[in-house]
Amino acid sequence: MEKTNGSSLEKASKIRKSSTITITEGIKNARRTLMIEAHTIQQLTNCLDAGFEKSIHIIENMQGRVVVTGIGKSALIGRKLVATLNSTGTAAIFMHAADAIHGDLGMIQPSDVVLCMSKSGETPEIKVLVPLLKIRGSQLLAMVSNKNSYLAQQADAILHTPVETEADPNNLAPTASTAAQLAMGDALAMALLTLRGFSSEDFAQIHPGGALGKQLYLRVRDIYTQHERPSVFANATIRETIVEMTSKRLGCTAVLDTQEQLIGIITDGDLRRMLARDEDVSHLKAEDIMTPKPKTIAKDTLAVTALELMRRHSITQLAVVEDVTYLGIIHLHDLLREGLV
Repeated sequence: MEKTNGSSLEKASKIRKSSTITITEGIKNARRTLMIEAHTIQQLTNCLDAGFEKSIHIIENMQGRVVVTGIGKSALIGRKLVATLNSTGTAAIFMHAADAIHGDLGMIQPSDVVLCMSKSGETPEIKVLVPLLKIRGSQLLAMVSNKNSYLAQQADAILHTPVETEADPNNLAPTASTAAQLAMGDALAMALLTLRGFSSEDFAQIHPGGALGKQLYLRVRDIYTQHERPSVFANATIRETIVEMTSKRLGCTAVLDTQEQLIGIITDGDLRRMLARDEDVSHLKAEDIMTPKPKTIAKDTLAVTALELMRRHSITQLAVVEDVTYLGIIHLHDLLREGLV
């Protein structure tokens, strides 16, 4: 028989005991965590001071990039800030503070601005790094909780992120402090975005991939031309209408007048309603069963707007027009295929 380690049994027993009697306390502490972090972030509105303004001006007037650095959890938040800055028009790179003193310092150019993130501002790696940055001539910004720290005293400008207490009951694990850094980084990036007049078109240029990029640049004209142009005249027979809808495979057809202007649309639903209503359909024409004044969209409209229209009116296709001229059909399946849904 396999022997069981006594200490393992004791440990497992403690785990089981903990899980049964502390779940309520755990949820209570989770709620407390969110309240502490929310309060910490809310207090940051008082920190959009002269130091914050000076930091913006330094970055706005730099000739190089923002080099974000930090150690531990601050380094992880720093990586996210770099991604946010790059995606909103501010060139940025990340340099780990520990790696900087082992060769990575070479990535920094005198024209760069270094943003150093540290709660205490007193970590050994930061104290080694700061004088080296000064020697290289880079301007130094400090995102720090303690304004009296070594890092804060050496910085050209301070992004103050004060923290009364961590959400950890022991006041040890970085929680409220990293939430503050994350929020202050976003605030900085959005302030810079506003100053640069960074538009949705600019955003689209550097986010061409995925659904997000397509929402910003993909237009109706890029999609509807992939299909044939289903259409019948108002006096077309039901048979002609069904053949046109079947051959073009869009589940609908436009109905045109003698000047080839759009006057209606016939969908699969219109055909079903016709068959439910009329036993003899041989005498009917397209104009008898069409939906008049169908929903339309201009060819230069963003495809995501077409999706919004379809959702709003609970339909699956839109007629594409230029002024009053019918151009084709854009279908919900097109938007699904493009990953917009």
